Amino acid sequence: MTAETDSRRSPTEPFAAHEPARRGGSIMLVLLVAAGIVGVAIALMTIGRAQAQPYILGVLALLAMVGLFNLFAFAAGIVRFTDRTSDDPVMGRIADQAYDGLAVTDPKGHVVYSNAAYLALTGAASRQDVRPVERVFIGNPDVSEAVFRLLKAAREGKRQQEEVRIAGSDGAQGRWLRMRVRPLGQSKREAKYAVWSIADITRDRERQEDVFRELQHAIEYLDHAPCGFFSVNPAGDVIYVNATLANWLDYDLAEIGSGGLKLSDIVSGDGASLLTSIVAVPGEVKTEVFDIDLRMRGGKTMPVRLYHKLAFGADGSPGSSRTLVISRARDEHSDPERAAEVRFMRFFDHTPMAIATVDRGGAVVRANARFAKLAQSLGPDGAANKSIFRAVNARDRNLLIAAINQAAEGQGDIAPVEAMLDGAKERWGQFFVTAVEEDERDTEAAIVYLLETTERRTLENQINQSQKMDMVGQLAGGIAHDFNNVLSAIMMANDFLLNAHKPTDPSFQDIMQIKQNATRAATLVRQLLAFSRRQTLRPQVLGLGDALSDLTMLLRRLIGEKVKLDLMHGRDLWPVKVDVSQFEQVVVNLAVNARDAMPDGGKLTVKTANVTADESAQLSYKGLPAADYVRIDISDTGTGIPAEIVDKIFEPFFSTKEVGKGTGLGLSTVYGIVKQTGGFVYVDSTPGEGTTFRIFLPRHRPELETQPEAQATNGAAKEAAAEPPKPRPDLTGQGTILLVEDEDGLRSLNARGLRSRGYSVIEASNGIEAMEALDEKDGAVDLVVSDVVMPEMDGPTLLREMRKRNPNLKIIFVSGYAEEAFDKSLPENEQFAFLPKPFALSALVEKVKETMTAK
Repeated sequence: MTAETDSRRSPTEPFAAHEPARRGGSIMLVLLVAAGIVGVAIALMTIGRAQAQPYILGVLALLAMVGLFNLFAFAAGIVRFTDRTSDDPVMGRIADQAYDGLAVTDPKGHVVYSNAAYLALTGAASRQDVRPVERVFIGNPDVSEAVFRLLKAAREGKRQQEEVRIAGSDGAQGRWLRMRVRPLGQSKREAKYAVWSIADITRDRERQEDVFRELQHAIEYLDHAPCGFFSVNPAGDVIYVNATLANWLDYDLAEIGSGGLKLSDIVSGDGASLLTSIVAVPGEVKTEVFDIDLRMRGGKTMPVRLYHKLAFGADGSPGSSRTLVISRARDEHSDPERAAEVRFMRFFDHTPMAIATVDRGGAVVRANARFAKLAQSLGPDGAANKSIFRAVNARDRNLLIAAINQAAEGQGDIAPVEAMLDGAKERWGQFFVTAVEEDERDTEAAIVYLLETTERRTLENQINQSQKMDMVGQLAGGIAHDFNNVLSAIMMANDFLLNAHKPTDPSFQDIMQIKQNATRAATLVRQLLAFSRRQTLRPQVLGLGDALSDLTMLLRRLIGEKVKLDLMHGRDLWPVKVDVSQFEQVVVNLAVNARDAMPDGGKLTVKTANVTADESAQLSYKGLPAADYVRIDISDTGTGIPAEIVDKIFEPFFSTKEVGKGTGLGLSTVYGIVKQTGGFVYVDSTPGEGTTFRIFLPRHRPELETQPEAQATNGAAKEAAAEPPKPRPDLTGQGTILLVEDEDGLRSLNARGLRSRGYSVIEASNGIEAMEALDEKDGAVDLVVSDVVMPEMDGPTLLREMRKRNPNLKIIFVSGYAEEAFDKSLPENEQFAFLPKPFALSALVEKVKETMTAK
């Protein structure tokens, strides 16, 4: 530690680091002073204590005076104690000789330190002329805003940097300065001091401007070159286009520079796939030549040759491309050979068939744009661009290998190969392989033409499925029709037996058992007709919420205690028009299937909601037109349906249950009933998570029906509700009935039943016999009861012929098919009654009585 005095400078005066270095103190001097004092003390001890005492007191007084003087000098600042490190000449010269101007200001803004460079940059002649930054550039409008931001940062203890230009005086060239400010240190006291630095960056700015001007010249040369140039980033965005290419494509350079232009916007057809199909090789730079068409703004195309350069990183990721474009449009007029080449390349790249030449190992030598696009769609790595075998699924790969080997041997007439393409989705393609010239087989063994047939196969499968369903439906409908005739005969004969036996008769229970089994058989027939969509429906308007609530108790008994039932009704459900019993059958069938899919228990949810036309238009279900629907979702938490059989569940007799546990008609019946009602049914299933059946029933609009009829119906209903129960009606009657039925046994039973009620019956086995009988009676027939499906002349034809002779003739059609199945074949406004098969004797005579008495 050293002590110095400086009488020439006050403590607050700015100082500079370029002053002479202070002399440091020496430990030897301190030791010598101490040794001298000790020597004096020893010498005084030799003369005796009494004689030495005055001298000792005098020395102590002298030392005390020196110490007291130093204390006052230190307090007044005349003497200062400094650290030797602060007087280090190396550190002082580094700051003093720095190229940038440095200054330190105290909290009041006074400069407490400045180096020589700061004096030179601020124009100060001496240390007494040093001024802070804001006072140096005061009044300069170009610098004042920057200085204000620097002062604000200094007060807040932050860092800030500004670059400003100082105009030269008297015509001198201006200067660029970089000014920075930062706090002196991290402590609270040091943060109040600010360190300012000023650097002259005029030379750096000049160099930057020179580089910018050179770059501008290069861009101008590139923009006005006789060929085009563009660059594309890995995302497919066009990041640069020169003026020549923009002019060719009729684009505005400013518009292109604003972004939004993709490679696919300027490349015609599948040409963009060629540019993105280059096989990645990590760390390499590849240049490929492509002959493609570019697309102009107006949609026209122009043939070009591209020299496409692409660099790959160490990880194989592509960088931005550099592409040179040479127009070949003028070749079509100047050079016939090049014009032919251009036309061939257009045919080659724009054909809808993928084409590639391959070697013996299947490696792709060259390919057109459609093949490049197809290869990219098969996998993200574009492996099919390397080997054509990678485009084929492993199970069919040997077929293509064999075909290419045949071509490599020079064989002709190679059979096309139908194979599954590789990839996540099921796709199919047809490969046509032809051999090349013998002298070219060293590099190219075959030409392969690939035509994707996925859509064609899908359409064929849909047509085959539709035809199969139609054929099965026709078969089921035909079986049901014939079976209905048998059931009608059984039920009619059973009614005669019941009328002839009393309940106390021992055989009465056997007869009732026959009736119950016949009724069960009729239910199975209705399921067959439901699948073929030919069952008889009796639709009525109802609210689904109430209908489902009525089914709650039945559903709970069906699904058991292990399955929880949850009904969620939508608000203000629209009415629908359905057959109540058939709709209940749909819900019950789906609930039973859901129960069987949850053997260990689970949850069955039935949810209803309205679906507007706008909402249905946004749904992705195939074949669902935009309209208002009421949707019923029946969901379970069961095992789900495997994806490979989900498309077969609506087929008749298809079942995953064990033998004897189901007929396989449940879901086909659901499908038929919903379709005949005018609705749609779809299934969403995830194996292991559950299944949801979504049923869409069309909204019923009462305002579209005839109002008077509705009012009359409502009135009749109210009267029926208000009136007491009526006695059993009288079903006997009189009149002549022409009964037309091609089944002899059924016809005789029906005639017997009608005669037992008092009617006169004329029997006919077909329409021709019925016309002859009508002619014999001269049209004097009160009622015709006729089957619909008969040989030689069916029911609708019979109706038209009979109405020509007697326009007011009453007729009842009986059939196992739905009324709508033959209603379309009748003329408009034809009046007739209808009785569905199978029917009991009481239903027949009741319908006859009702028709005979109707006006």
